[in-house]
This record gives sequence, C-alpha cells and structure tokens, in this order.
Amino acid sequence: MINEPKIVEITDIIEETPTIKTFKFDWDYETLGKPNPGEFLMVWNFKNEKPMSIAQINDDELAITVKNIGEFTSQLHDLKIGDKIGVRGSYGNGFNNSFEGKKILAIGGGVGMAPINAIASDLVKKGNEVSVISAAQTKEELLYGEFLEELGVDVHYCTDDGSFGFKGFATNCLDDLLEVSTYDYAFVCGPEIMMKGIYDILEASSIPAQYSLERYMKCALGVCGQCCVDGEGWRICVEGPVFENDKIEQITEFGKYRRDASGVKY
Repeated sequence: MINEPKIVEITDIIEETPTIKTFKFDWDYETLGKPNPGEFLMVWNFKNEKPMSIAQINDDELAITVKNIGEFTSQLHDLKIGDKIGVRGSYGNGFNNSFEGKKILAIGGGVGMAPINAIASDLVKKGNEVSVISAAQTKEELLYGEFLEELGVDVHYCTDDGSFGFKGFATNCLDDLLEVSTYDYAFVCGPEIMMKGIYDILEASSIPAQYSLERYMKCALGVCGQCCVDGEGWRICVEGPVFENDKIEQITEFGKYRRDASGVKY
C-alpha cells in the first residue's frame, strides 16, 4: 500500500460508452503490491484526488473505469495516452476471491460494473461458473459484456428502457433468474437503491453476498471519518467498501440516505 501518490503513465484509453472511459496504466506488483478485486485507488489529477474502483487487474497493469459526471472526472476524460496521473493505494476491504468450483452471480449497475468486472474475471479464471447481470439505463451505457463473454462468463443484459436484453431493473432480472437457477454466492455493486432491492431478494433466497458501497472519501486511511456510516460507525475506506450481508443489515442508512462533503444527509 502506498500513501504517497505514485506517478503512472496512461498506456491505453478505452471509450466504453459516450460517458465512460477505461484508463490503463502499468503497475509494479512486486514493489506496490497486487490489489484484490473490490479494492480502490485514490487518483490524483495534480489538483484534486478522488477514489476510483479498480476495474481490471492484469499482468503488470491496472485499470480504472471513470464516468464523466463532474469537474474532476471531466479533467480525467480529457487526458490522452502518454499523459500521467497520480495514484495511491490500493485501499479498503475487497471482495472474497477465494472461491473455486462454485456457482457465482455478480450484479453490476451502471459504472458499478467496474469492480464487478474485476471479481467476475478473477473468479471465472479460478474455475467457478460465473454469471453476471450487467444493468444500465440504455444499451449504449452497458459495460464489459463482450470482455466478460470472451472469458466464459454468462452475461445477462438488463436495460431500463429495454433497448437491449431484459427490459426492466436489475431486481426484475434477478427475480427471473432465480426462478430457474440458484447460486452459491453473489457480489453486488451499483446505485444503492438498486443494491437494497437486490439485498432483499438474495436474503429471501438465502444466497449470501457481498456488497460494494460508495461514500464521500477524503483520506482513504480511516483518519478523517468522512465516510463513516450510521449503525456500527464503520469507515467505508477501511472496513469497506465491501461488506457481507450480515454486516450490511447493521448499516442503518443502507438504501436510505448518504452524506455530502459537509456531512449533510441526502
């Protein structure tokens, strides 16, 4: 783990959708450590710093997937191959990637597909039977489907407007899948209102799962307390961002509200 930014050069940029890009850069695992799926990096554009989920963990290479939603991400989207960014980490409690020979379901909504891509890629290579629900508002916003299919993942597409795959929400698609199949374990990341619905369904079906949460982070070291959640007071940057279902039920704000940079609920 590095607590000072490591300057890395962008080696490739993939335009995933009209609003989302994936940035790849070399990573010295021997010196900097090899992250686990579900962990995150603090990314520095030489002005500000923001947390980003690790989307791909390849040989001597990492990738982050970024949606253009504000000033910071817009500046990242303006970068070119050969440009540099600062990176520190990896941080956080990641997904459990120790499964072998299991039937796994991973569910991602929108850019929440980034850590889902990392865990699904890892687990299918370990001999697990992996299915993924990839959900987005519309066809052009779907992520990683072709990449995962090439690895042997069974991908179920889901769009709000029905422009591709299942028409409806990820929760509706999950209900349909569970009518014909069951799973040993699940992984979930996306908008929290989506994850709350998924949590309720998986709990009713007695399928254990892990959920990746997002909160406003400043230090990533558990010092500032900015990302604490109501309930047990866990810090998303240290005890999270990934929580098992038995801990999720102790986070009283899950699926209800979050806090902005000043701590105000919204």
